[in-house]
Amino acid sequence: MSLTLTDQDKATIRNAAYGAVSLMAAAGAAGSPHRIATEGTIALSSATGPIGHVLAAKSKDIKLDGKSVAELADHVLPALTEAISLLKQQAPEEAGNFRGTVLVAVEAAAGAQKGGPGPALAEMTRKITEALDAA
Repeated sequence: MSLTLTDQDKATIRNAAYGAVSLMAAAGAAGSPHRIATEGTIALSSATGPIGHVLAAKSKDIKLDGKSVAELADHVLPALTEAISLLKQQAPEEAGNFRGTVLVAVEAAAGAQKGGPGPALAEMTRKITEALDAA
């Protein structure tokens, strides 16, 4: 299946997906943020289909600036909703693929925490899921 996305669409999708992993790492900073980020990124790199190709592309368009978790969330959570919306318009099955891919990455990131995800990671997972479902 072919998916026609603009460069801006692809940037939104990459920022949303990698931003979700970054939010998990930031929320789990008391544990091992590097391991959280690694596990989440590995999950994103295992994506298949057109979304997998978008996420695997070598690109310098990922911009995840923010001096706090709140600033990062202000950028990433709306990007998750926007990514789902644009995919629903163009290819609903790819919207589901993207949603599933991000949730697997979030779950992998949460599972990287010794003893399981704490309250901060659980709450960030809820917020990410809510953003994905808002479209």
